[in-house]
Amino acid sequence: MTSLNATSDTVSSIDADALILGFDGDVVSHAQLPDDVRASIATTAQALEPKAKVGATVVLPGTDIAATRIVLVGIGDGSEGDLREAAGAAARAVGTRPSSVIVALPATDDAKAAAVGEGVILGSYTFNEYKSDDALASYEGAAWQVAGASGAAIERARIIAAAVAGTRDLVNTPPLDMFPAAVAEIAQSYGEQLGVDVDVYEPQRLADEGFGGILAVGMGSSRLPRLVKVEWAPEDAKSHVALVGKGITFDTGGISLKPPKGMETMKSDMSGASAVLHIVLAAAQAKLPVKVTGWLCMAENMPSGTAQRPSDVIRIYGGRTVEVMNTDAEGRIVMADGLARAIEDNPDAVLDIATLTGAQGVALGTRTSAVMGCESVRSEVVAAAEETNEAFWPMPLPEHLKEGMESKVADIKNIGEPSGGMLSAGLFLRDFVGETPWAHLDIARPAFNEGGAWGHNPSGATGASVRAMFRFLEKRAGL
Repeated sequence: MTSLNATSDTVSSIDADALILGFDGDVVSHAQLPDDVRASIATTAQALEPKAKVGATVVLPGTDIAATRIVLVGIGDGSEGDLREAAGAAARAVGTRPSSVIVALPATDDAKAAAVGEGVILGSYTFNEYKSDDALASYEGAAWQVAGASGAAIERARIIAAAVAGTRDLVNTPPLDMFPAAVAEIAQSYGEQLGVDVDVYEPQRLADEGFGGILAVGMGSSRLPRLVKVEWAPEDAKSHVALVGKGITFDTGGISLKPPKGMETMKSDMSGASAVLHIVLAAAQAKLPVKVTGWLCMAENMPSGTAQRPSDVIRIYGGRTVEVMNTDAEGRIVMADGLARAIEDNPDAVLDIATLTGAQGVALGTRTSAVMGCESVRSEVVAAAEETNEAFWPMPLPEHLKEGMESKVADIKNIGEPSGGMLSAGLFLRDFVGETPWAHLDIARPAFNEGGAWGHNPSGATGASVRAMFRFLEKRAGL
């Protein structure tokens, strides 16, 4: 199993597959390297023209120390964010299936050391569950040792990295094996291990209690929907935060069928629910003094004789009605049910996380998520994101866009005018939160990287929003 531990500041004599050092124009590390060793490494590296640009790597033979190779990585300005990204890039450069790596980047405090720890675990992440290569199947991961890190920094890094990696695993799993009932079973298993309460709403219960949105979206599939409540409720909670996650395990678009190319990455449409599950679990592992209630809105959006149709009117939990104009705008429908139920418990704030709109990527690109909602909670999300170096950008909710969602036969339509689609979706969701302080996180493109790996982000699922929301909860807990 991959492990993360602290090691001493002195690494002049080591026995490891690799040693990771920083470069900012000179060879820098948190470790006590003898002057002659540092000079020799710098001289050898000079021929390869190392760069201080964050994540730029050169690999040297470990001739001066007892390591197979030395990875020199650019650390930019040495900030927490740059160190996390550098550590992730360096982790990928250490070679195939290392058994032990010493990371001696210049982390001068616990926050930077934790960032380095997160970076190497996340940067080395791979998803090989479906590979038939025996060597990959038997590989148990590396032992990562962060020079000079405290036990507290390492523990925090472990919890956060595990939450991000767990989110990636759920999203990367093919939809053949990851469907609403499977997610519910996984949540129950985690709950038993970590002392987290899990309550699964089966289809009949959804019908009996009026969750018309989740049922409508999921009724086209033979694998029926679920609503999963996951709760960490410590006795010393200083705040109560509800998190609602979009969990479309596969999105064909339903009757409003997507083009084939548009379906290729749609296993990622459950990224929000996956993040919510692991954020709650991370809060429990860290024993944060804040109550966190997660709602996973799980459905598979398929076209069939039982699927919902454009022009159907469905009744959301709590009674509001929605005219379905496009069955590919399904995420907001399941989220409406989740939000309406979440606010019944009177949380201090409710936040939803969703791969909600293609318009998010058009507006902000592939690496920057959007956040909308009431100004106070939206500002908290942006602040937490800045502290964790996740890119979130505050977006408005223009009132005039509501006119496009006015329905002649129901309370609201599920889509508005073509322009401003991300903002219209936010306005739709706002209809279901009442007076509860609320923020909506649209992570549509950042949640799944269709390009090459960069920093600590691999190709495929990224775990977007997990680190920022964990920090949000810490701040709510006064930490």
